[in-house]
Amino acid sequence: MKIPVAIFLVLLNLDVLVAQQKPSTYVIVHGAWGGSWAFKEVDSLMTSHGHLVYRPSLTGQGERVHLASPDITLTTHINDVVNTILFEDLSDIVLVGHSYGGMVITGVADRVPERIRKLVYLDAFLPTDGESVVTAIPEGRDWLKSMEKDGMIVPAWVRPEQPYPKDVPQSLKTFTEPLSLKNAAAQSLPGTYILTVDPGKTAAEDDFAAFAERARKRNYKYIEMNADHNPQWSKPVELADMLMEVGKD
Repeated sequence: MKIPVAIFLVLLNLDVLVAQQKPSTYVIVHGAWGGSWAFKEVDSLMTSHGHLVYRPSLTGQGERVHLASPDITLTTHINDVVNTILFEDLSDIVLVGHSYGGMVITGVADRVPERIRKLVYLDAFLPTDGESVVTAIPEGRDWLKSMEKDGMIVPAWVRPEQPYPKDVPQSLKTFTEPLSLKNAAAQSLPGTYILTVDPGKTAAEDDFAAFAERARKRNYKYIEMNADHNPQWSKPVELADMLMEVGKD
């Protein structure tokens, strides 16, 4: 049976469209003091386009705040995400880390690089072997120390009377434990760095500018986003669109 040319072209265009819209699997790691709740709207927007999104809350954070302890380390948080990937049997992942989440996804990539298609750092730490949060930004050491209480870091904006969902205290050890990176395969993973730049400021003035420059030297794709440090709240639609576009590369 012959297919009319017009119908053939329509079917061909549909095949191209489906290929362009092939769903991706995203694992989004939130920042310090936060939880998976912070990316709920971004998740919904991306899911509505057919993508599969996982938002693990790190131990002691978000809905797992009941597990909070000064004994929680960066390794604990890396294990949280690695185990999400392994127990959900995820592969070909676009792994996204926001802010402190950059420390976590770097450690995750070192553990399971074969499961990851691409790394995305969203205004995030991009550490090297042996670095911790406090050594990566030594000028912030005194700021963190000023907020320490019984082995937990409690920023001024974290208050018990706040309604849920909310930021919560986080173990000091998650900021002081250095990363140990040993897997050379992780170094070859493609990456994208999204630097959020506050309106009226230049990229060079951003707190994460040094990590963005480090990303450029690694030949990561570099994107500037005109937004504050938390675009998941201030510009969720734009952020969701950007992550979906990055996932297509």
